Amino acid sequence: MKKLSKLYLVLVMLFLYAPIFVLIVFSFNTTKSHSVLSGFTLDWYVRLFNNRFIMNSVLNTIIVAVAASVLSTILGTAAAIGINNMKKLPRALVMNVTNMPIMNPEIVTGVSLMLLFVFFMARMKLEMGFVTLIIAHITFDVPYVILNVMPRFRQMNPNLYEAAQDLGCGPVSAFFKAVLPEIMPGIISGFLMAFTFSLDDFVVSYFTSGTTQTLPITIYSMTRRKVSPEINALSTIIFLVVVTVLVINNIIERRNMRKRGGAK
Repeated sequence: MKKLSKLYLVLVMLFLYAPIFVLIVFSFNTTKSHSVLSGFTLDWYVRLFNNRFIMNSVLNTIIVAVAASVLSTILGTAAAIGINNMKKLPRALVMNVTNMPIMNPEIVTGVSLMLLFVFFMARMKLEMGFVTLIIAHITFDVPYVILNVMPRFRQMNPNLYEAAQDLGCGPVSAFFKAVLPEIMPGIISGFLMAFTFSLDDFVVSYFTSGTTQTLPITIYSMTRRKVSPEINALSTIIFLVVVTVLVINNIIERRNMRKRGGAK
């Protein structure tokens, strides 16, 4: 059984990561061929960084991802605090509503947000762009922040906040000194997850970006004409960034688990 389980794991890993490995290899190919390796070069990365259109898209994507993830983390943390203080039945109802953007198909979310923005933009005589993109990203980022923060409240001693007040802290001071450090790992995980989802979102961004070009939209427009090795190089960089974020998140999680284990 152990051999079968190892074989199964190897097959799954090959199925998931073999296409990415091929993409990374061909991002260093000297020719535009996607079937024959003819040599090693960094020219496609040089061309990528000299492409102003792509670099502007990268900048737009980073601005939207950072703004949306920061605002989502603040809103999601505040929402998690409020939900945690609810009674059991209302809490379950609110959590079901909160999880709807996660379960809802992205194309439905994108189209509905586009119609909503068109309705309001027409009356305010404004165009869709950075503001609508950030708002759209917040709508699907907030639930992930809530899902990361809520378990921290369940792991925390429920009497910690009152104990801090009994020792002389005010309501605000008790929260920042006693509660916030306990839920901080969940907040960081929620922020990193929100940043990752905002970084590579395409469907919702496509319907709500207006004239603003984000990186996934730019890649889509490039692949409609012809797949260039520059796209391979760009995809490789995106993959490495996402993997780095996930590794940082896992390291933070392991350190917090060790601290909790040592405290016990």
